[in-house]
Amino acid sequence: MSKRIAFLLFALTLLLTSALPLSARSGSKNDRVQFGSSINVDEGEEVGDVVCIGCSIHMAGTCGDAVSIGGSVSIEGTVKGDVVAVGGGVRLTDSANVAGDLVTIGGGLSRDANSVVKGEIVSQGGGYIFPLLILIPLIPVVLVVALIWWLITRSNRPPAPVQPTYTGR
Repeated sequence: MSKRIAFLLFALTLLLTSALPLSARSGSKNDRVQFGSSINVDEGEEVGDVVCIGCSIHMAGTCGDAVSIGGSVSIEGTVKGDVVAVGGGVRLTDSANVAGDLVTIGGGLSRDANSVVKGEIVSQGGGYIFPLLILIPLIPVVLVVALIWWLITRSNRPPAPVQPTYTGR
């Protein structure tokens, strides 16, 4: 059990810190990474990749990729790469231009007819998707806790009375 918890903590730490080396990988010094605080890129402003965890992105300017986990993405400007929203929706206005793919999971897609998406569009909406992404990995943990509870309560039961054996006489 302790190995599983250590692995889960390691995986969570890896997930949270994986967004930090984006500037080193992409070569852009204008990347923006936020945890819990929304990102606004104003019209005429150009930034690198934009990653927002637990917050939303409002893009009126230009950026590389735009990724939001647990928040929505609103595009009025240009995205030179991909747009990804997990646990939130994507809104494209009439002036939105996305050069790459657009993916939204757990939120809706609102798209103006004049918006441009040059890549593929994948939208898996519905309010049930995001809770399932959290609940499904917890099922093994719940089962292990239930097994431990059952073993503990079973060991606390008084022993069954010994029945006399019939000798046949």
